[in-house]
Amino acid sequence: MKLKVLLVIGSILGLGVFAQASSQATMVVETVGPTTTYRVIVVSRTVQAINYRHREGATDVDFAGTALLPSADGKAKVRSKRGTMEVEAEFGNLQNPTTFGGEYLTYVLWAISPEGRAVNLGEVLVGDNNRSKLTATTDLQAFALVVTAEPYYAVRQPSNVVVLENVVRADTKGTTEAVNAKYELMERGGYIPTGYKFDPVVLSVNLPLEFYEARNALRIAQSEGAETYASESYQNAVQLMNRADGYASDKHIDKKPLISVSRQAVQTAEDAREIAVKKIDEVRRTDERQASADAQARSQAQADDATRLKEQAQLDAAKSQADAARSQADTAKAQADAAKAQADAAANQTASAAAISAAQADADRSRLAAQQANSDKATMRAQLSEQLNRILATRDSARGLIVSMSDVLFDTGQYSLKPGAREKLAKVAGILIAYPGLNIEVDGYTDNVGGDDMNQKLSENRAGAVRDYLVNQGVGANSVSAKGFGNSLPVASNDNSAGRQENRRVELVVSGDAIGNPAIVPTGSLR
Repeated sequence: MKLKVLLVIGSILGLGVFAQASSQATMVVETVGPTTTYRVIVVSRTVQAINYRHREGATDVDFAGTALLPSADGKAKVRSKRGTMEVEAEFGNLQNPTTFGGEYLTYVLWAISPEGRAVNLGEVLVGDNNRSKLTATTDLQAFALVVTAEPYYAVRQPSNVVVLENVVRADTKGTTEAVNAKYELMERGGYIPTGYKFDPVVLSVNLPLEFYEARNALRIAQSEGAETYASESYQNAVQLMNRADGYASDKHIDKKPLISVSRQAVQTAEDAREIAVKKIDEVRRTDERQASADAQARSQAQADDATRLKEQAQLDAAKSQADAARSQADTAKAQADAAKAQADAAANQTASAAAISAAQADADRSRLAAQQANSDKATMRAQLSEQLNRILATRDSARGLIVSMSDVLFDTGQYSLKPGAREKLAKVAGILIAYPGLNIEVDGYTDNVGGDDMNQKLSENRAGAVRDYLVNQGVGANSVSAKGFGNSLPVASNDNSAGRQENRRVELVVSGDAIGNPAIVPTGSLR
């Protein structure tokens, strides 16, 4: 039988107002072999808590059995004393707790505060005629009372095997409150991890219940990792259990020392279990924090590498531009020297010849200047193409230099740039910044998988993502534009995966007067 209980205790409704108990539950009948079992999942439950009036004398509350044990009942007398509340409770029709599972040996009475804090008030032992009595005290002023089945009396968190809840009577003195909190419950079977062998408990009338509770507590502490994470406390519990075993094996058994050492073993084993749970949780949180710090460090290292590569690309581009400027200066000086020589020669000719010669010289200079300008542009175009081709595949066309990026730079069906794509674009941006006057058109393309509208939108988003990243890296916003062409301009067949991968691409078309046009454009290279 599996049970998962979540008790939700609602907000304070005010003095003198009685909240109605309610619950939502689903019951599923499962057949396992020849035996039919019931799994009840309680989604939510509201239980009445009472704000007992200070020093107002005694008042009575009743107990009602839950769906797990509807025949159970009980009542309690609550007395307000100086600095404490005394609870004198009596219960009837309690079945043997092992009915709910081999690990459950006893019952525990709990006080639940309005904030959801659960306080163990003591063990409820099943007596003759299935009746039990218990007297306990608590420092809580307002609280609800519930009874749960437990593997031993010293547990610090209630299990979800809730068998009894308090019920407000018409003559109950105090203010009823619906408690706006939920208290955590130990799930059925939660005391025994998956795969842990838990031998069934066979009770003997010759041995007290406390002896078996001690065995339960020690085995549960071991299953929670106490042997590793709380070894000192766990070994103390083992020694106490060994003493209890010694008393139990004595033919002339004296139950008083056996009960005493068994209860001490229960407390020590529960302490070891709680220490182990806390240490395991601390290890988990430490590992999570370290993993987060490592991920942050890796991300920062990647960002630093991208910045370094961008700066290096800018330095390389600046050096190339300076070399081109020196080459232009040398060409201009050569032109000036040639013009001076022509002028000197013209001075020795007749006036008519000098005029003709001067005109011819002017024409020659214009032609040479134009040739030189075109040569400089071609040199700069080739130089830019070579630099870009080191980063991404680049080809020359009548439209300009076309830099191609395949879809592997994006996640499938997405337009978020991968870290590798950002690294390459950072280098490209550093190169483009070094060549003023360029125009960059970012074109996005897809294959024919999916609808035309979806592909058009995806191509526009991918082109826009590249454009935004280039602008963010320092390329002038007015010089960069983005367009999406969807699946309208394939460069390969869409009938196979290799062709479709070629069609999924983003291209940067780099043009401008500064780099002129190619001298020879191969046929079919317009796109």
